[in-house]
Amino acid sequence: MTPTHLPGRVAIPPLPEQTRTPPSPTALESFNTAPADQVRQTLLTCLHSPRWADRLTDHRPYPDLDSLLAASDEAAYDLTPGDLTQALAGETLPVLPKGAYGAAHTAISAANAAYEAKFGHAFVICLDGLAPNEALDHFLAGIRSRLTNDPEEERVVAAEELRRLARARLVENLRGAGL
Repeated sequence: MTPTHLPGRVAIPPLPEQTRTPPSPTALESFNTAPADQVRQTLLTCLHSPRWADRLTDHRPYPDLDSLLAASDEAAYDLTPGDLTQALAGETLPVLPKGAYGAAHTAISAANAAYEAKFGHAFVICLDGLAPNEALDHFLAGIRSRLTNDPEEERVVAAEELRRLARARLVENLRGAGL
């Protein structure tokens, strides 16, 4: 798979497609029928944007997972700059895999400090689908390459990573029937 190149943006190779088992149909039924407040709270754990969560909650029921994920993507693409700022403010650094050595913690802390100083928010990257032993290298390569972006370019890349994170978290919540 070759990386997608965006003019003026540092491209990160796309991750392999998810090969996990999709959520059960009953998980989607629960999502569609659960009380709106409960669904909204679950959605806010996927993406820290009330507008995104409200939109997905209000458009229920979804006939299938693909429809829900398409609605999630569309709502993420429609985030305003203020919505994006709010969603980014709710993000934290990904947890390092068990057994990561001390130098990795130091490297990530230093790179994230530089990133936050330049862009004013936590670095976000979707590591879904990567083997735990590949996640750290992908994270460090991503943050180092994205530090070369200007703030506007980085907002575009960060918004795309948030969309991918929201999608992965939504599938994970449905799989775990977190409703």
